[in-house]
Amino acid sequence: MAKKKNNLSKEFYDVVIVGAGPAGLTAGVYAARYKLKTLIIGELPGGLISEAYEVCDFPTYEKILGMELSNKMIDQVKKNGVEIKPERVESIEKENDLFKIKTYSEEYQAKKVILAIGTERRKLNALGEIKFIGKGVSYCATCDAPFYKGKVVAVVGGSDASLTAALLLAEYAKKVYIIYRRDKFFRAMPAWIEQVRKNKKIEPIFKANIKEIYGKEFVEGVKLDTLKDLKLDGVFIEIGSVPEKKLSEKLGLKTEDGYVVVNKRQETNIKGIYAAGDITNNPLKQAVTACGEGAVAASSVFEDIKMTQE
Repeated sequence: MAKKKNNLSKEFYDVVIVGAGPAGLTAGVYAARYKLKTLIIGELPGGLISEAYEVCDFPTYEKILGMELSNKMIDQVKKNGVEIKPERVESIEKENDLFKIKTYSEEYQAKKVILAIGTERRKLNALGEIKFIGKGVSYCATCDAPFYKGKVVAVVGGSDASLTAALLLAEYAKKVYIIYRRDKFFRAMPAWIEQVRKNKKIEPIFKANIKEIYGKEFVEGVKLDTLKDLKLDGVFIEIGSVPEKKLSEKLGLKTEDGYVVVNKRQETNIKGIYAAGDITNNPLKQAVTACGEGAVAASSVFEDIKMTQE
């Protein structure tokens, strides 16, 4: 029997950046300016910030749509000559002093790797949640809000993301509930809380959790642990994110609660692998801090490559 042909091609880079959010894109810009041969691989160009309704705390912008901000970052990366491949990295292997980065169809080799894989949406784990994904259950108000014009929806959570999702949905829906397990908004910025309070379409429901999301083909309502039953057309889940663990676990990276441990140079415990952005154990998960970490990681890569050439 003939052996199956391996169609994986191999391309060599100074650094491959895994993740195309603010951390990865900023690292790409800095790496390009350091004249490093650079590739960015990421399933979602722009990262989760592209799904944000509005960003109001990024320098130079009083207010900007998340998608607009991510598109500006992507455009800057491309203008610096860095290619972005919208693929999923399946594995990273170290062989001597080089790394092999494999996607479904390609294999790349690099001297250094920057992990900027970010986080993924946390699931509510309520009965019916998985069944109705795409049928009334959503994790992205920016993506799906226009489908709920004149309808009744609920947002689950009490963070900035939850409140901004509710404000966006209120531009389309006739009624928006915010279901939150605490007795008041605890984590959100006061500015967002004030806007929510002023919006007559939005009604918070405190000290409540969703026990079940029900319906026939599509969402029709939710049952709360307060025994209240809400008739709804859609449920938007905004209860935070969890770190992407698959690659870090396979590589044997040191982690804290799933987040990759880094030093001030964004180095991990494995020589040649750096990490930046929401995947790291640094406490503040914001676009501006992710950008800073991406810049530091690229600088460290440049310095370390330069040292080996001297």
